[in-house]
Amino acid sequence: MLIKCFIVTEKTTTEVEKNILTAIVDKRARKEDIKRDIEKRFEVKVEKVNTLITPKGEKKAYIKLTPDYSAEEVLSKLGVF
Repeated sequence: MLIKCFIVTEKTTTEVEKNILTAIVDKRARKEDIKRDIEKRFEVKVEKVNTLITPKGEKKAYIKLTPDYSAEEVLSKLGVF
């Protein structure tokens, strides 16, 4: 499992309005792997994935969905919203 957890903070909720999900992922995961996992698990299309390593040593991924899909709906399926 590549995705460890989705992050829900004040900053990430403003990103959801821009159709971007924020998640902590496995440190060895590549952008292509993250994209494939999100598309398969939630049946959405991903436009692009940006990643960074946090000061804590975790890998954070910003996952932008295509305009056809809603990041808010994905999080509501998980019970976050």
